[in-house]
Amino acid sequence: MSSPIDIAVAGALGRMGQAVSAVVSGRQDVRLAARFDRPGVEGEGLVPVEQALQKAQVVIDFTTPAASVALARAAAARGAPALVIGSTGASPEEIEAIEAAAKSIPIVFAGNYSLGVNMLMGLVAQAAKALHADAYDIEVTESHHKRKVDAPSGTALMLGEAAARGRQVALADVAQRVRDGITGARPTGEIGFSVIRGGGIIGEHSVIFAAEDEILTLSHSARDRGLFARGAVEAARWVAGQPPGLYDMQDVLGLK
Repeated sequence: MSSPIDIAVAGALGRMGQAVSAVVSGRQDVRLAARFDRPGVEGEGLVPVEQALQKAQVVIDFTTPAASVALARAAAARGAPALVIGSTGASPEEIEAIEAAAKSIPIVFAGNYSLGVNMLMGLVAQAAKALHADAYDIEVTESHHKRKVDAPSGTALMLGEAAARGRQVALADVAQRVRDGITGARPTGEIGFSVIRGGGIIGEHSVIFAAEDEILTLSHSARDRGLFARGAVEAARWVAGQPPGLYDMQDVLGLK
């Protein structure tokens, strides 16, 4: 039997950090090598980020885009460890910084680590290709807890990208992320986004294909954060053996 993969968890005191730590601790094929949080934050078992980078083969990071960029740069400067990044809401500049770090280390960077969501992306692309824009409008809807700071969610944007890919257009050219006031009739081919924030909703995503005479809805509901943590751990097991590069869950699952 091969040795367990040593994993460090960033943002260890956050909801996802705790979920990832629990999944890692309950498995035989991975080992919780270190836990760390923001600089200056203290807690039982927490270590400085430099120590975590020394101990880990892979770091799983569900924090913030700015923290993820800092972590990626630090890991790239060392040439290790590999990273699994799940923070969402990154700016184009932050994405570029992560891409630059991936020239030195392997990084899995995804907006959602659920197997179901990644399967949903494939279905959305197929439906968008088959259901033409002149007859079917596409609306991506998402609901999350009131503490989520970015909108639309990373997963909603991934689904929008899948729909745009199916129609062979750039999402930036057809996306409508905000509606307010007298907006006029909906343009043909627009991909819209609708956002709900409230309570403790973990994650609800739907893609609606609406025609004059029928509506097709493809959806996914998250019931427990553990599903994202389990997916991230699978990504960590996979990326530990990869060369430098930027990957996503489609690579991890062999769906590309």
